[in-house]
Amino acid sequence: MIRNINEIETPALLLDKMKLNRNIERMMKVRDTYGVQVRPHFKTHKSVMIAKRQLEAGACGITVATVSEAEVLLENGADDILLAFPVADPKRIGRMLDWTKKARIILTIDSIEQGSIVEEEAAKRSVSAEVWIKINSGLNRCGTEPGQEAAELAEFLVKKCAHLDLTGMFTHAGHSYKASGPEELDAIAKEEAESVLKSAELCSEAGIKLKHLSVGSTPTFERAAKYKGITEVRPGNAVFFDAMQAGLGVASWEETALTIVASVVSKKGDRLILDAGSKALTTEKGAHGNEAVKGFGRVITENGELYVSRVSEEHGIIDYEDNSESFEGISGSLALNDKVEIVPNHACVSVNLFNHYNLLLQDGWIEVLAVDARGKSQ
Repeated sequence: MIRNINEIETPALLLDKMKLNRNIERMMKVRDTYGVQVRPHFKTHKSVMIAKRQLEAGACGITVATVSEAEVLLENGADDILLAFPVADPKRIGRMLDWTKKARIILTIDSIEQGSIVEEEAAKRSVSAEVWIKINSGLNRCGTEPGQEAAELAEFLVKKCAHLDLTGMFTHAGHSYKASGPEELDAIAKEEAESVLKSAELCSEAGIKLKHLSVGSTPTFERAAKYKGITEVRPGNAVFFDAMQAGLGVASWEETALTIVASVVSKKGDRLILDAGSKALTTEKGAHGNEAVKGFGRVITENGELYVSRVSEEHGIIDYEDNSESFEGISGSLALNDKVEIVPNHACVSVNLFNHYNLLLQDGWIEVLAVDARGKSQ
């Protein structure tokens, strides 16, 4: 272990364990408030330790984006996994189905064609595959359309697929990231919940009862959880929060648990240069259309704050013209090799650029924590 951030080789991830635990506690409050289950998304942190901490706090299971992420968790004892991606590749489907005798594996279906492939692979192995239908609630990415189309897909899975066990529906309102304020977030959360609830109602009318109705998205999970009939929420970014969540008003800057530590490598009259560029901060200014965030990360120092104006691969540049109100006072207090912390715009992407966290403990010591599923993209 090391004593403080001045001993960290930069650029590096710094994770405040106290804030992490507080954010997990906040995540779990919806369970007690609204009686819903919480199934956090693994893709944000990619850490087995953090996933176990979420399960210990009361999570019912874990959500993953890839088969490889699922395998990392399953190999480390997790036993309830939702693969929230409609995989159509028979080999990857088979890798997941091979775990069904040891763990609860939920696969995602968003079309009849893809459902038929999952059915074929389950039949080959003589197993029953639990599946949920993914609903498109406005992000216009994967997902069947809510209402009649979703009900028709459900009928196909129940009546035509002897090896599939349809138990739920879910959606992800990622377009909430571009909301203009609380009122629009409320509206998106309502639409998110209703897209699942109304689809499930049509299924019920056709004699198909669904036990699990799940919604996701950090900006909306606390809002959508209140709708009667919703059984589960799947926040991901809420474990850390970041500049986008702070910009949306979903979290305060003080709640952001993850920062990028960078060093001052050069000082010019009109700019400061740090050693954290696009390979640490990413070039994202906002997921799913949110361009409201300022710059490529918020730099926090003891004397105030600056914003990274532009990035190349290894360089983060703080330009005077973009930070004129605070630039002179703060830049004057920083010397070469001084360390600063940067709140990334999108924590999920930044994490995937590093092999480990520097975990800041309550007593000030720092220990290394692996990003176990880093680079696991299939």
